[in-house]
Amino acid sequence: MGANLARNAARNGARVVLFNRTTEKTQEFIEKFKAEGEFVPTESLRQFVSEMTSPRAILLMVKAGDAVDAVIEELLPMLTKGDILIDAGNSHFNHTERREARLKKMGIHFVGMGVSGGEEGALLGPSMMPGGDPDALKTIMPLLMKMAAPDGAKGKCVTHIGPGGAGHFVKMVHNGIEYGIMQLIAESYDLLKTAGKMKNADLAKLFTEWSTSDDLGSFLMEITAQIFKKKDPDTKKDLIDVIADVAGQKGTGKWTTETAMDLGIAIPTINAAVDARILSGEVEHRARRMKELPESLPKTAKIPTAELISMVRSALELSIICTYAQGFELMAKMSGDKKWNLDLAEVARIWRGGCIIRSHFLTILQPAQTGNVAAEKAVLKRMEGKRQSEWREMIGQAVSTGVPVPAMSASLWFYDTLRRERLPQNLIQAQRDYFGAHTYQRVDKKGAFHTDWNAIEN
Repeated sequence: MGANLARNAARNGARVVLFNRTTEKTQEFIEKFKAEGEFVPTESLRQFVSEMTSPRAILLMVKAGDAVDAVIEELLPMLTKGDILIDAGNSHFNHTERREARLKKMGIHFVGMGVSGGEEGALLGPSMMPGGDPDALKTIMPLLMKMAAPDGAKGKCVTHIGPGGAGHFVKMVHNGIEYGIMQLIAESYDLLKTAGKMKNADLAKLFTEWSTSDDLGSFLMEITAQIFKKKDPDTKKDLIDVIADVAGQKGTGKWTTETAMDLGIAIPTINAAVDARILSGEVEHRARRMKELPESLPKTAKIPTAELISMVRSALELSIICTYAQGFELMAKMSGDKKWNLDLAEVARIWRGGCIIRSHFLTILQPAQTGNVAAEKAVLKRMEGKRQSEWREMIGQAVSTGVPVPAMSASLWFYDTLRRERLPQNLIQAQRDYFGAHTYQRVDKKGAFHTDWNAIEN
């Protein structure tokens, strides 16, 4: 991804100085891509820094965590006031704020920039989420504007997100939403294949159709359709059928769930997606339990394929809407707590192109974030009538056939909780007061109350 960002910058007129600890990789890069722009290969960090004039703009693409700090420590003695360090990896936003505060005292600007789009997006146009000092952003923004993907509305998918760690925070939430949507698509695939007995060729056709629709059209739908078409060169089988059912993760989903819990924001769909990846990795545990756990499924009539497809489509669409809603609520809460003043409509706009979660729905979600009443009604309209009925029916069908749909179920639970006038947590609060004297509030008067639950009443 770092190599393709370098190529993207060079293609857009930048003089790009390169350094990799493995010199051979730098040489291979130059041999392959030297015709694409002005590249200056270097063999040491000192040479790398000396090839640039101050104020330098240095983009780091290293593994999040200690590696970022290690590279900064090596660079610091060679930098001068006004230089700009850009961390374009998936760093935790708290680490970004710590680094920025420290470097600011030394006169060095630090920009934490989320980048989404994968390797292809990095080259052809990613969505970029830089946060940090506005003066530093003014310096680098002209090039970033050239490098970023178009948003489909004559703009580019990059904006100054906000101060401190805002850029990396928004990228973290982006990845949390990504976790949720990917899990929802996987559950849809499982339902269609297990309950509907659909073949991969049929799934490829269906997801191709969905990928261009107004309700489900998205990058993730596009690549899913392509995945179902791919053959394994070794076995000649469909590649999807020989891939182990173990999903990896690099930590951003986990950080999203941790941050949401710290802030007191419910993101059940995203949490379910993280849990699903964790459970998928417990291979030995699953293998043992598969033989031990009893199955008692009710006898149900097979649903016609067309009906099942319609139900899955509705459940998938409405669950995806809930996933976006959870992510945007999390960003709104953090923005208020940190006084970042995040422009959530801008966030939706720069996610419309280049990034992994780009979708047709964002064209409605963007104006809805500005308080546009018509846009808000358009979102709510999707949750009505047949779609919602089919969403509920699909969850029931999944349960009756033993197909786990944690993210879809969590989405419906999220929706139903928000629409309820009264929840059963009044009982939980009574229990807490009973065993711990935690007190409770009342619906008919203000204050905190405690009851002696063991007192004998006449």
